[in-house]
Amino acid sequence: MSNRALPRLILASSSAYRRELLQRLQLPFEAVSPDIDETPHAGEAPEATALRLAREKAAAVARAHPGALVIGSDQVATLDGIQIGKPGDHARALAQLQMMRGRRVVFHTALCLWDGRLSADEAAQVENVQVFVTFRDLPDAELDAYLRIEQPYDCAGSAKNEGLGIALLERIESSDPTALTGLPLIALTGMLRRAGMPFFSRQQ
Repeated sequence: MSNRALPRLILASSSAYRRELLQRLQLPFEAVSPDIDETPHAGEAPEATALRLAREKAAAVARAHPGALVIGSDQVATLDGIQIGKPGDHARALAQLQMMRGRRVVFHTALCLWDGRLSADEAAQVENVQVFVTFRDLPDAELDAYLRIEQPYDCAGSAKNEGLGIALLERIESSDPTALTGLPLIALTGMLRRAGMPFFSRQQ
């Protein structure tokens, strides 16, 4: 099977981390930034927020690209059931790390694959992959030094586990090791297979 026979694949994200993960599958794809409001709804559970936003991202891009397979993903971090957003700056990031040290944080990484070849009622496959992360109990000086080195101010939880941030962590528990970085590839490959995407025969 040639690449020309593959369905058009679009990643509904501007995240460099998600693009790097998707490149592992060696499938041709495009990345398109979805234009949606990512504000959580009042009273909305963290898992529900992640699932809704993953679906909305995929659907928004699918509307502009009929017939494509569109991947949407969203991640919500929680401590004691309270959402932890992207810090945006050093002071907020330090406060997040201080709050999470020695604690177990739950990351909800929701995934949606929208198949534009199907009706709207059948188009979406959705799944939430949970990751349980235990942070080391480190002193303020180490937390501050880490932030100044890696500056993970665009990451929920203020740590890049794919980089130096792994040194902040004591344990990661998940059925899908790529989920913490933002795109659960085990779940995604299952969805793509159900949508008819080949992984190995196209390379023969």
